[in-house]
Amino acid sequence: MSDSGILAIIPARGGSKGIPRKNLVDLCGKPLIAWSIETGNALVQSGTVARAIVSTDDEEIAEVARRHSGDVPFMRPTELATDTAKALGYVLHALDTLKAQGEHYQAVMLLQPTSPIREVPAIVAAVDSFAADRSNSMISCYQEDYINDLVLYCADDTGHLVPKNPRHNKGVRRQDYRPTLVRNGALYVTRIDYVRRTGQLVCDYPLLMRMRKVDSIDLDTPDDLIILRAVMEARIRQADGAARFGAPVLEKQEK
Repeated sequence: MSDSGILAIIPARGGSKGIPRKNLVDLCGKPLIAWSIETGNALVQSGTVARAIVSTDDEEIAEVARRHSGDVPFMRPTELATDTAKALGYVLHALDTLKAQGEHYQAVMLLQPTSPIREVPAIVAAVDSFAADRSNSMISCYQEDYINDLVLYCADDTGHLVPKNPRHNKGVRRQDYRPTLVRNGALYVTRIDYVRRTGQLVCDYPLLMRMRKVDSIDLDTPDDLIILRAVMEARIRQADGAARFGAPVLEKQEK
């Protein structure tokens, strides 16, 4: 980017309803937040981001984050950590707090703990592409080949389905529709001048960082946690086997 670089923020509020204390839940021997802290620290070490911090309102999360080498420079105000608080609030709070301490950044990166599967080399390459691009934002997505509005419905109050697409029952093949790219929550990068000018964290025409569907689990429910643990355990076994036999540790991200 520039000398001011990128500030990575790992947001971790204390309140969570789907999975109580979600950011501290055990994921393969580590609290969930530790995986994103490791990613953030690796990005700092690579020079991809200038600093990676944890933004939390919760003292226990702050302490756990510090034990796992997390940088917690301040506590987030409680009003910015409610169920209805928007991400823009904690992002501006972090930027303004650090600006008052003499720190200035060109872009902000969000590393949500609920999407812990990330490949650091892929992020490094994606940030290089973002730096050379004119877009104000970059987001990570996976490709969904089956789900599109032909198979999407809402349920009304009577238990009947309301189709998203009026052609849902006209014999249209889903293969005739282009694949859908789904935002997976693993990575957001946005230029700070755009954030301050518009009050938005994603622009209208963001750059794509493509990820695999299997790596795109966004933890929200207990069922998500079961799937995430299974995927992470498989990745750890693969990494252990590769280390023993000298094979590549993990598959590269899709280009």
